[in-house]
Amino acid sequence: MTVQLQVEMSWWGMNGLALEGESEDALETRFQRIADSGFDGINAFVPAPKEADRWRELLHKHGLGFSVNAYPASLEEMAAFLERALRFPEIAYINAQVMRPFLEGEEALQLLEGITKLSLEAGIPVFVETHRGTITQDLLRTIDYARKLPRLPLTIDFSHYVVAGELHTISEEAERRLQSLLPHAHSIHTRVSNGEQVQVDIGEKGGHPMLPHFARWWEEAMRQRRSNGAPFGGRDTFPVVIELGPPPYAITRDEAGSRSLEISDRWSQSLYLQQLVRRLWTKSAT
Repeated sequence: MTVQLQVEMSWWGMNGLALEGESEDALETRFQRIADSGFDGINAFVPAPKEADRWRELLHKHGLGFSVNAYPASLEEMAAFLERALRFPEIAYINAQVMRPFLEGEEALQLLEGITKLSLEAGIPVFVETHRGTITQDLLRTIDYARKLPRLPLTIDFSHYVVAGELHTISEEAERRLQSLLPHAHSIHTRVSNGEQVQVDIGEKGGHPMLPHFARWWEEAMRQRRSNGAPFGGRDTFPVVIELGPPPYAITRDEAGSRSLEISDRWSQSLYLQQLVRRLWTKSAT
């Protein structure tokens, strides 16, 4: 099966953006902006029942794919979320932040294995995100999960490990461990950390010294997915979410005030990352 790149815009990443030309129908405007800017889809949430028809209409109108985020702390919560997701067939996959940061050992493995089983039974891929404050918050524990659960599908967001480990530079030891997770990558969230802040301004032309490290990891994850064949659950797409968050993820000039003056243009940097991701996907084929 040939795997196709799917570049999605994070709906959360649209929060707080003052988009030029935004009409009274902000929902329509943002769908239009995302589609016109070359994105293939949106990563958001399961629409509320009263909003489902409108979301469905806009997704089809603009030809956008759709994925959602889940925050389960148990198998029961994951099962309930999957039941809701099945009522909205446009959902291609679920990105899960498993909210059990202090669970470890056999209990953690059972929870992760159970989520994978529920996903297969429901027919909706569920990818577990590498994220602080969740079951994968620790790089070494996550490596152990991946070693013991060879089919564990991950969403890779290494900004969390770079900031948690204060990785101002990437040692050979760190590189080896980060690389070991990339064969499990079924999705990527793009954000760059400098080891002190989780999300930094990468510069108008991507001149930040940490960006080459992240670009290298993203490209290798793409190469691994191409060589490993079809993504988890039989899907033929490899989703990459451009996910630059609003404050407090975004650094602001008024940290002690309203935190509304971001130091960078989040939308323009999202567009830059979209183009970078497409270039890396082309390179990963060679």
